[in-house]
Amino acid sequence: MKVMIVEDEMLLAMELQWEIEAAGHTVVGQAASGAQALELLEASPPEFAFVDIQLQDGPKGIDFGRALAERSIPYVFVSGNIKKLPPDFAGAMGAIEKPYTMNGIANALEYISAVVSGDEDRLPPASLVLAADYLRINSK
Repeated sequence: MKVMIVEDEMLLAMELQWEIEAAGHTVVGQAASGAQALELLEASPPEFAFVDIQLQDGPKGIDFGRALAERSIPYVFVSGNIKKLPPDFAGAMGAIEKPYTMNGIANALEYISAVVSGDEDRLPPASLVLAADYLRINSK
């Protein structure tokens, strides 16, 4: 799977890239700002993306997420505060809350890879908050 990383914290982006590549996937690029992310999207469209909400140029991750959703590219947010996400999760599959563990990322990546490949029968790992589950729980 070709994966894009949109994260302005360089160390986190590097760790995420290592985990993605260790799982046998390819990182098509990293972006630290919304503007960089849009340029990368045009140059190397991914099959999936990890997107932080707060980027170098402000809270542009949500805008970029919407651009991914418009192109039917699945993605998850990686954020320190998922409560900042809009009610519709901006079209994301879900979110991984920071701080996360590398094991949590690996489990989420395995699940995401299976779902993107068409295997909808898996249960999501605890590290991944699915948008539909979040909305159902918080609408009560």
